[in-house]
Amino acid sequence: MKDEKLTIVTFLCNWCSYEGADKAGNARLSCPANIRVIRVMCSGRVEPQFAIQAFRDGASGVLILGCHPGDCHYKKGNYKVLRRTILLKKMLKQFGIEEDRVRLDWVSASEGERFAKVANEMVETIKQLGPFHPSENLYSKKN
Repeated sequence: MKDEKLTIVTFLCNWCSYEGADKAGNARLSCPANIRVIRVMCSGRVEPQFAIQAFRDGASGVLILGCHPGDCHYKKGNYKVLRRTILLKKMLKQFGIEEDRVRLDWVSASEGERFAKVANEMVETIKQLGPFHPSENLYSKKN
């Protein structure tokens, strides 16, 4: 199985996780090439339908990284994404999609090594699950 078919859409909060990813890159840490970064101002901005759309568009996994609880630039955004991720996983289960295809974690701006570790762990999880193939009836694109 080729890794390039295992695309992981990764939502990174602007203030912590994106900076952590940048720090990992500057430190030349080993990070997977198959993650696709979407920078959001706050992880609390990530809605369940964003992940569902990523799956519809062929992603095999979704990784959401935000500030550590209590450290959100917008006060409660990371608590909001925590609640939404719990809801998302329940929805995915109803659709027959493995819950492990979605991961929420916390990475601060100074945690480049943690970013690389979490990203690599997510890739390994998705490799074990295999590529995601959306069924035609649930996830077909509407014109």
